[in-house]
Amino acid sequence: MKISGHGTELMEETTKILLMLGGVFLVGLLADLLGRRTPLPRVTLLLIIGFFIGPSALDVLPDFSEAWFPVLTDIALVMIGFLLGEKMALSSFRKRGRVVLTLSVGEVVMTAILMLGVLLVIGMPWEIAMLLAGIAPASAPAATVDVTHELGSKGEFTDTLLGIVAIDDAWGLLIFSILLASVQAFKGGGGATEVLATGAWEVGGAFLLGVGLGIPLAYVTGRIRAGEPTQAEALAMVLLCGGLATWMHVSYILAAMVLGSMIANFASHHRRPFNAIDGIEWPFMILFFVLAGGSLHLDALIQTGALGGSYVMIRIAGLYLGARIAGRISHASVSVRRWMGLALVPQAGVALGMALMATQRFPHLKDVVIPVVIGSTVIFEVIGPIFTRRILIRTGEAHRQDH
Repeated sequence: MKISGHGTELMEETTKILLMLGGVFLVGLLADLLGRRTPLPRVTLLLIIGFFIGPSALDVLPDFSEAWFPVLTDIALVMIGFLLGEKMALSSFRKRGRVVLTLSVGEVVMTAILMLGVLLVIGMPWEIAMLLAGIAPASAPAATVDVTHELGSKGEFTDTLLGIVAIDDAWGLLIFSILLASVQAFKGGGGATEVLATGAWEVGGAFLLGVGLGIPLAYVTGRIRAGEPTQAEALAMVLLCGGLATWMHVSYILAAMVLGSMIANFASHHRRPFNAIDGIEWPFMILFFVLAGGSLHLDALIQTGALGGSYVMIRIAGLYLGARIAGRISHASVSVRRWMGLALVPQAGVALGMALMATQRFPHLKDVVIPVVIGSTVIFEVIGPIFTRRILIRTGEAHRQDH
């Protein structure tokens, strides 16, 4: 039987897809095993492996992986947001709500202020200083959540950490929008009100979407028996939320978090949707982190130079000082005050999105802002989960330490 040229190409493409998926999932298994026997979290291992098989090193990832990455990012982060929403149940919030809110605001504000002040002191142009100050507080919920899952971490510190990463990107988006609008106003370019309105809509619209979907779905969910139907039900809720958030141009991770919070509060008779998503999340996370590693570029890290190094050090200092001060104000425990800032070091996709938005408004700053943010992301993606892992072990809340 003859196969047409088009049919041959389709078979080759299918072969590449199947080989890549099989290979990447085997890599995920290897990273999980190594993560149990070395000080490196599996997230960091997946990123490093992705980097080595990506364009910057061996370049064996198929071309179509670049097109897949944005979709996988959305799916993975929507799942993460939904699972984080469970930590925002009223019972948990009554216990740690004041500490979580104070710490999240404190570390975000302090990081932005310190970044702005130090960059101005060392002579950076004010517009670059303001934009980097707006980007610096952004975090990486996916990496942080996965480290806690990998270690089976439970306790006051872990719950506070997950509560903070669940909401600090909301504060970060607001601060970024304010600083971006301020730069636009000072430059006399107009559109500052539009920037502020966009930022407010990203956060407010996400909240409205999460509530609007969450309350009715909370009463519908759980009416069918446990097992495969529940898994389909949970996946439908999460993907529907992600799709609507993208269509509405609001923060999909925040919308999913509010959705999860509504389910946790109004469907308190069961937690089956969270168990279902938890059970299917890891394959998506493997693909997400390997492809994220493949998108890291060593030349961007080299280009950052002294400014990139300063950005990294100032951001870590801002997170640490902000958590220390806010922890004292909120009467948080000693371990939370001492270590929370360093546990929040991971930074990833949200910061890159902010950098792209900033350079769309100010194209002449692209050659400075983009390399600094991408280069520092390489560092934060690799060392951040290591910080988080070591701190969770130090606080005594890690219950799986097989290495």
